[in-house]
Amino acid sequence: MTFDSNETLGPALRRLRERRGMSVAELARVTRIPATSLQAIEADRFDELPGEVFVRGFLRAYAQAVDVLPDEVLARYTSSRREVYVTPLPMQTPLQAAREQGGRRFGVAIAFVLLLILLSLAVSIVLKPRGHDMPAELSSRAAPRATLLA
Repeated sequence: MTFDSNETLGPALRRLRERRGMSVAELARVTRIPATSLQAIEADRFDELPGEVFVRGFLRAYAQAVDVLPDEVLARYTSSRREVYVTPLPMQTPLQAAREQGGRRFGVAIAFVLLLILLSLAVSIVLKPRGHDMPAELSSRAAPRATLLA
């Protein structure tokens, strides 16, 4: 069975289902497709269905249930949806690319400076002279006692 050239896919499938004397509930039982999804297909509301893979599977099962070649239904669906899915990809101008690279470089520079500050703080803590660690001969507090004893 072929489709009318001026009829969209959903109404054409509904017409084929009605010719076979099947209700939506019966078709749902046979195909295991939810009745709401079948109604969306027959109304050409494919965007309400779960995803492209599911839509193609639903259409294949629907076509087999109404004795139509699944490839014919899928080809018709693909040709009707081709216009919807053609969207231009966002292009990045050289100025935007330079800004993004500059932002990355700035972040790396800040991280490097913070790392140097932390490293110098750690070195200063480790190398800081402590009064109680010095021998008595070198300590300025112990010097007056040494002269008194001599």
